[in-house]
Amino acid sequence: MAQGQKPFLIALAAIVVAGGAFIAVRMSGGAVSIPANPVVTTADTAGFRGYLLGSATAPIEITEYADFECPGCGAFATVQFPDIKARLIDPGKARFRYRDFPLAMHRHARVASHAAACADEQGKFWPMEEGIYARQTEWSLKSDAVPIMQEIAVSVGANGTTWLDCMKSAKFAGRIQASYDEGVRLGVPSTPTFLIEGRLFPGMSADQMVHVVDSLIAAKSAAPAVAPNQ
Repeated sequence: MAQGQKPFLIALAAIVVAGGAFIAVRMSGGAVSIPANPVVTTADTAGFRGYLLGSATAPIEITEYADFECPGCGAFATVQFPDIKARLIDPGKARFRYRDFPLAMHRHARVASHAAACADEQGKFWPMEEGIYARQTEWSLKSDAVPIMQEIAVSVGANGTTWLDCMKSAKFAGRIQASYDEGVRLGVPSTPTFLIEGRLFPGMSADQMVHVVDSLIAAKSAAPAVAPNQ
């Protein structure tokens, strides 16, 4: 070996070792990738209608089709939803149903939906949903949104290791797709869109939603009772 080659080879070996260490660190964190358009099986939909909040006996059900990365959905969740919860959900007038509708234009939408599903596995969907929307402007600008999502999961009381294992599994990808497919079948045009008594309402304020629900409840109360068959 020529004398001048030895320092070069030592430096090259150092680079290889350092590069290997970098790759090991990257892999030990675990790449999270939630597939789009997965095959939906019956196991993905059995017994799951969405994330529900409120009384099962409420006379009206409100379904929201939403994208966690959608700014309009973020504004609804942080500004309008607390008012809706106080005026409709808590008094038992309506039950709220959240459905994922991740738009292709948003690169982290499915990751965020899966983050919420993994939090739900630990009974933490609604605080996770609130946290994801509250920090939307942070994680949506990152090349990797998972670290912030994990921070949120831990902050709402989920076990971070269990949550991350769930994320790496991508096991709820089919369920998210099934939710999206449901919205497409119904003709959801944008997010957020609300389904109330068979009608779609693209974008609503709290006052508008309260008016619709109160009107529907009044109409139900005024409807004549159907006599049972003799």
